[in-house]
Amino acid sequence: MSGQELCERLGVSRTAIWKIVGQLKEEGYQIEAVKNRGYHMLFIPDVITEAEIGSRLNTKVMGRSCVCYEETDSTNIRAKKLAEEDKPHGTLVCAEKQTGGKGRRGRAWSSPSGEAIYMSLLLRPQIQPVHASMLTLVMGLAAAEACNEVLGEAMGEKSLKVQIKWPNDLVLDGKKIAGILTEMSVEMEYIHYVVIGIGINVNTKSFPGELEKTAGSLYQTAGRSFARADLIARCMKCFEKYYEIFCRTENFSVLKKSYGDFLVNTGKMVRVLEPGNEYTGTALGINDSGELLVEREEGQVVAVYAGEVSVRGVYGYV
Repeated sequence: MSGQELCERLGVSRTAIWKIVGQLKEEGYQIEAVKNRGYHMLFIPDVITEAEIGSRLNTKVMGRSCVCYEETDSTNIRAKKLAEEDKPHGTLVCAEKQTGGKGRRGRAWSSPSGEAIYMSLLLRPQIQPVHASMLTLVMGLAAAEACNEVLGEAMGEKSLKVQIKWPNDLVLDGKKIAGILTEMSVEMEYIHYVVIGIGINVNTKSFPGELEKTAGSLYQTAGRSFARADLIARCMKCFEKYYEIFCRTENFSVLKKSYGDFLVNTGKMVRVLEPGNEYTGTALGINDSGELLVEREEGQVVAVYAGEVSVRGVYGYV
């Protein structure tokens, strides 16, 4: 494309075009400049920026307000601070690297630079606070669908399926590839905001130490890299679709079947680890409230609302 056409389309000077092309080259974009012909984009690097995500978004709200950091302590922490600063519903926070990433119960979440997705979504849902915890399941459903889209395009029919380990993990080929952490600010009858954080192992080639046994990535399964900004945009599109359905019902009555199609727990022996109460049973799926239904060995079916649930044959089974 000629420099003159770029100037006319963007309403800027030739000098501005030259400066911006130079900036893009520093960021890793390969741009060929041919005299009397113009500029040609040869290579787009795998970077997470507002522009890369925004150019791929196909949503009405989710991710339209976007803040990206080269490095931050935690995208959840950043998102909560932005919530207190009145950033709008649907604001997306992403980072190339986290120095203080965490999972459930304060566990550390390994967050090296340039390989994975670390993102948090700020929501201001008009739902009853008691139903807000189900938003973790909505994000799990959306992320699983998005990951399966890119895997299917890369591997075709031989693609392995990303599945959900209730309530907040994604697994692929028996290993954890993603974790979800939901935090919220609520009063008795009112939600100030909800922040859903998710980390997805996308292009990680190997994991240190003991993590190698339990952690996996899309790269390890497909044998190729993926554009993380593209996967983020797909997650936002899928989440927006399922979020709108959930907000109409404030339960999983409509989404239960879709969620069940991805649920790795169904039909598997599970060990439910609750404070002072551990038992084994068979997972039957989820109910309308998003609780995991477990048939105990003596035949009683119980609805598990919270607690650690380990699945036989999947990482972490005790």
